[in-house]
Amino acid sequence: MSTAAVTERRRSTLRGASLPKWSPWAIAAGSIAAGLGISLAAGLDSSIQWALMAAVLFVLGTYVIAARVEGRRQAKDRVATSLVWVCFLLAVIPLASLIWETLKRGVKVFDVYFLTHSMGVVADTETGGGIYHAILGTLEQVGLATVIAVPVGVMTAVYLVEYGRGKLARAVTFFVDVMTGIPSIVAGLFVLSFWILILKMGYSGFAGSLALAILMMPVVVRSTEEMLKLVPNELREASLALGVPKWRTILKVVLPTSIGGITTGVMLAIARITGETAPVLLLVWGTNFINSDPFKDPQASLPLYIYQQYANSAGSGAAYDRAWAAALALIAFVMILNLVARGIARWKAPKTGR
Repeated sequence: MSTAAVTERRRSTLRGASLPKWSPWAIAAGSIAAGLGISLAAGLDSSIQWALMAAVLFVLGTYVIAARVEGRRQAKDRVATSLVWVCFLLAVIPLASLIWETLKRGVKVFDVYFLTHSMGVVADTETGGGIYHAILGTLEQVGLATVIAVPVGVMTAVYLVEYGRGKLARAVTFFVDVMTGIPSIVAGLFVLSFWILILKMGYSGFAGSLALAILMMPVVVRSTEEMLKLVPNELREASLALGVPKWRTILKVVLPTSIGGITTGVMLAIARITGETAPVLLLVWGTNFINSDPFKDPQASLPLYIYQQYANSAGSGAAYDRAWAAALALIAFVMILNLVARGIARWKAPKTGR
């Protein structure tokens, strides 16, 4: 017998038995069939119940079969992998169901007319109308919030990373962490009490932008701070060694190096505030007519439009259709922002060579 054959034989005896690659799919199919059988036998009508039973049976079946064939140690590894897949499906299935339901109901009235007309004199219970005034309001309010929040957030992050030392930096970091989890209604109440009740500035799209900017700032600060920390210190030291001032090093070296990640964080922050309803409901109110001036009078927005169509529908199918179509437009807007963020991140990512 040749040396290669002997080596291969020894390797096969040391490796032990293993399940085939198709075994997880077979176990999953058997678990689904068993879950359906138990659900039908018990008279359960909810698909969620049999799906959860199938998930439990999948994990248990994976452990039992793997333990008998491969041993308990490998079985634990397969159970961990099975739990990861089950948790992934539990997260993806509701999301896919939500997108599918919104798409199915929203396409009924989602057309060019719907995107280019406002409600105007159309009653909530009547057919017709559109979301042009809401799209315009959302773009202006989110745009103003971005103009306010991005410079403040980026400069705060630059201070924390490049200059921040001592108690002041720790206090700023603490309050940024607190603001990250602040409810949107609290930001709306703060702007309502200060901007409208104390300063008597009135309801407007700009008032809503102030609340949205408060919600956006901590996200920008945190994302920018992490991106600045990823810039190698060697780049800073090389610039300083050439006699370049620190502020110019930050402006010409640090920020351009991390601009891709900063832009991605800003886009994600914009996507986060686009669907906020509570501040808009408190500060902007709403109107069925087109208002292109965000600094004067109430203004519409997509989240508020969805709420109003659903709340004031009085059982009208036309209002429900408009609410679902507006929700579809809002999801599409957020999805486009996320795709733009991914594209910018890939475009500005450091080029790696051999």
